[in-house]
Amino acid sequence: MEAGFGLAPLDVRTNGTGTMSWLMIVVTLAGAVLLVLLAAATGNTSLFAGRYDLLIQFNVAVAALMGALVLWQIGGVVRARIDGRFGSRLTMRFLLLFALMAMVPGALVYSVSVGFLARSIESWFDVRVDNALAEGLNLGRAVLDIMLDDLDAKAHSAAQELADLPLNDQERALSRLREQTGADEMLLIGTGGILSSVSRSGTLIMPNLPSPLVLRQARSNRHYRGIESNASGGLMLRSIYPIQRANLADEVRLLDLSLPVPSQIARSAEAVQSVNRDYRELALTRGDLRRTYIFALTLTLLLALLSAVVLAVLLSRRLSAPLATLAEATEAVARGDFSRRAAVLSGDELGTLARSFNSMTEQLDAAYRSAEENRQQEQKARAYLENILTNLSTGVIVLDARLHLRTCNAAAADILECALADYTNHALEEVPGLSSFALLVSSQFALGAPWQRQLELAEGAKVLMVRGSLVAEGDRTERLVVFDEVTTLIQAQRATAWAEVAQRLAHEIKNPLTPIQLAIERLRMKFADRLAPADAQALDRAADTIITQVNAMKSMVDEFRVYARLPRSELAPVDLNQVIEDTLSLYESVRESIVFLPGPSLPKAMGDLSQLRQVVHNLLQNAQDAMAPAGGGKITIETGVARNGVLLRISDSGSGFSEGIIQRAFEPYVTTKPRGTGLGLAIVKKIIDEHQGTVELANQAAGGAQVSIVLRRAATGEATPTGDV
Repeated sequence: MEAGFGLAPLDVRTNGTGTMSWLMIVVTLAGAVLLVLLAAATGNTSLFAGRYDLLIQFNVAVAALMGALVLWQIGGVVRARIDGRFGSRLTMRFLLLFALMAMVPGALVYSVSVGFLARSIESWFDVRVDNALAEGLNLGRAVLDIMLDDLDAKAHSAAQELADLPLNDQERALSRLREQTGADEMLLIGTGGILSSVSRSGTLIMPNLPSPLVLRQARSNRHYRGIESNASGGLMLRSIYPIQRANLADEVRLLDLSLPVPSQIARSAEAVQSVNRDYRELALTRGDLRRTYIFALTLTLLLALLSAVVLAVLLSRRLSAPLATLAEATEAVARGDFSRRAAVLSGDELGTLARSFNSMTEQLDAAYRSAEENRQQEQKARAYLENILTNLSTGVIVLDARLHLRTCNAAAADILECALADYTNHALEEVPGLSSFALLVSSQFALGAPWQRQLELAEGAKVLMVRGSLVAEGDRTERLVVFDEVTTLIQAQRATAWAEVAQRLAHEIKNPLTPIQLAIERLRMKFADRLAPADAQALDRAADTIITQVNAMKSMVDEFRVYARLPRSELAPVDLNQVIEDTLSLYESVRESIVFLPGPSLPKAMGDLSQLRQVVHNLLQNAQDAMAPAGGGKITIETGVARNGVLLRISDSGSGFSEGIIQRAFEPYVTTKPRGTGLGLAIVKKIIDEHQGTVELANQAAGGAQVSIVLRRAATGEATPTGDV
């Protein structure tokens, strides 16, 4: 039996299980051997005359051990069934079926055997059997008695005949008398021993002498007759008579006649006598015999039934264990573990099933590994795509056929400034603040795809370049919307355009201004003395006006030239606090209206010293111009450390930026002042862009404008910051 098919409850892979299996097999074989010995001893008690009780005890001990093993196995199966362990129900079913197959026929055979045995023993001691044995014995005795009577009569006649003869003639007459009587041997015995002997074969060398006891009995009783055993193992008839002489002084001689009983009669008589003797012995142990046979039969049946149950347990384990192992492996496969293999423990159909299962799991494992590799590649590709979409500065939105939001990236939410992810599976127009965007998307997709449009949000504060196309996914067609914020690009394009305009102004306008100014001055000098006083005054006023406007136009052209021809920034580590202090020295007259709050331990920033002074100067000029109409007010300058650089913030208490101006304040010629070109903030924006910094405009909650600039921190000479502003 395979080591894998153990008998421990539902665990066929332990060493203890194999030991228990072999123990049950050894006990079963021992029980079979003891059953054979018990059957032999019961049929022939003389064979184990002194050890029959010991043999019974051995059989009882083996039966008890087998019963304990069977109960232990049944208990293990029941415990496994109660615990709900896998395969216990199948094992119990096999065990019950095999046990019933063994016990039902066994119980039937036992009941029939007990009745048959009782009737058979009773039939052995039937009256007719007893009478038949008695009559057979009597018949044998009668035959022997007749033969003995005949021999006895002949011996008596011969003895009388010898008594009438002289002593010397008696020995010579023996041969004749033997032939007359038909005896096998004839002996003439005196007080000193055998005087003469004759037989069928002649004179005997070793005659068959009677025993001294027989001789004494013959002398004392004057006669002896009997049936004895001869040297060959057969029966012999003997008759002894004394030879009576008239002369009492003569020696008393004995005549001994012996005749062998025919072998057939001897054997029959001996058989009848032996059977009768055995029958009488059995009759004396009649009750014990019945109990012995019934006990032996019971013990035999018990051992047979226990052996059958043991075989049932072994077979049930043999059948259920591989099925349970296969079922456990099947459950593991159902859970996704394709590495499980069923043990192939035999070459029968169960082994074929296990091999087929292993082949199936190998194919499933290969398919699963391939699918897992494909899934991992797909996940990597998806993660890569998601990473690209996450880090993509372009906004991406995917809509279904009903224009409901399916997914979007972070850039889309940042550009549109709303939590798009919270409105998944909602219509795009349901998102607050995106009504114009949703209207554009729906109207363009209604016309077809692909399409591209520019959209302004927040009254032109943010400009988007929106593109739409259709994407097929399986049997569905989804709407893909991609958009970029082009506000900075448009501002850069406008700045470039204004730079070109400024160059043309500097070239086309400033050149004629000097001849115009010289011409009007020459006219005034030539005609002032020739005109009437009133006309001369009119000429002077006109000339002054022309000269003033020419100078104003020159100043404007110079500002445009500065904007168009800003020198390349030479960046170096600078102390921003010192730059502000140097610039404030030009504002001594209004110093009391300016508050400077320098940041402690401020790190150096990367910048061009002269251009940064111009930035501070322009911002201070704008702040003063914003507060001039109301008079008074205060300007606040702050420096500090930002998360990604050095911060400069200038605030005023003026009227602030209007909503229509704040988004275009960095464009040239955009201003609310009655005088000026609007190039101050444009120059600031251009310089900060050259410094790779950022500038933001805002209105304070308490009133007034605020400009925040962040410059790159210097790589060397950096001080330890104390906090963020």
